[in-house]
Amino acid sequence: MTRPVRRVMISVGEASGDRLGAGLAAALRQRDPAIELVGMGGPQMRDAGVRLVQDSAEVSVVGIWEVLARLPQIRRAMHRLERVLEDERPDLLVPIDFPDFNLRLAARAGRSNIGVVYFVSPQVWAWRPRRVHQIRRLVREMLVLFDFEREFYRNADVPVTWVGHPLAEAPPDTSDLADLRRRIGLQPDSTAVALLPGSRASEIKRHMPVLLGAAALLRRERPALEFLVPLAPSAPGCVVRDTIRDSGLERIHVHAGDFPGVLRFCTAGAVASGTASLDAAMVGLPMVVIYRMSPITYWIGKRLIQVDHIAMPNLIAGKGIVPELLQDECNAARIAAELDRYLGDPSHAESVRNALQAVSRKLGDPGVYARAAERVLAHLPRPGTVATPAG
Repeated sequence: MTRPVRRVMISVGEASGDRLGAGLAAALRQRDPAIELVGMGGPQMRDAGVRLVQDSAEVSVVGIWEVLARLPQIRRAMHRLERVLEDERPDLLVPIDFPDFNLRLAARAGRSNIGVVYFVSPQVWAWRPRRVHQIRRLVREMLVLFDFEREFYRNADVPVTWVGHPLAEAPPDTSDLADLRRRIGLQPDSTAVALLPGSRASEIKRHMPVLLGAAALLRRERPALEFLVPLAPSAPGCVVRDTIRDSGLERIHVHAGDFPGVLRFCTAGAVASGTASLDAAMVGLPMVVIYRMSPITYWIGKRLIQVDHIAMPNLIAGKGIVPELLQDECNAARIAAELDRYLGDPSHAESVRNALQAVSRKLGDPGVYARAAERVLAHLPRPGTVATPAG
């Protein structure tokens, strides 16, 4: 028997993956309006027409202890997606990053003879590189965001296509900065510093108090300084606002939406490592990249990571163009010192902006989601020839 439409499962576990999944979903629907999309994701994927059987916010954690604490939810999510693989028999699974979960899901798909095209590579080139052998067994094709990842997979004999990074096709931001400042509540001519603690609740709880401590130190010397906390769509804003309220600091403005355009009127920023650092790089924001995790996760990770940098702008540049403060170095005094250097030395800030512009030019050409969608469709049967499961 056949069914008239093609069906794809998309699985993401993070806010950045939700954005990528939504872009891919929109591109797939543009090429095949009848295609059925199902999976795990967040609000952006839902808005793009993906039928969500699991909210990715329930499994979005980083670190060994954090995963253990959320293990029941993670197991439930895996069970739900495995049931969809078994009951609905999608024609293809498209995992997006989130490797510990998604590689297991890919193995389950393989046992059911469901093909896997992986969009957005896990950072196997940075740590646990032996996972590439598992990827070679499970994945028909890798769709990667960075050119250096293409070379990595070619060397490992994994079929790979470099589609580029979606930030490369972001339309120019034409928003009225003066109006945006007014809506946020910033003074017309004030100097603003961005604080980006991450999108997960665990990241916000670890980073926000340290960032606010840095803000308090900077205010001692620069009392008119204002701070902006842009919120990711899936970030728990209540956690951010509660932490700010408890700190007693004033003029810490929280704003949802208009990202990354809101960074254009910031002079500098402290940014949690991840996709947000590339967003900041695209607008040329001089930044310090920060990250904290549980001590045991850091201890293990430090022994496994095989690259010199963890900040994406530095990895793409192949050198350290923005400072990285990790774990114990991620403290209020160090963050404040790096931000103060940007604020007090315009020539230094300008040199970093120029280096970040060079990074942005390495992200590829527009049409990223279109290229990714074409590769996904290449692995699907023609409409009307899709076999339905027996029984």
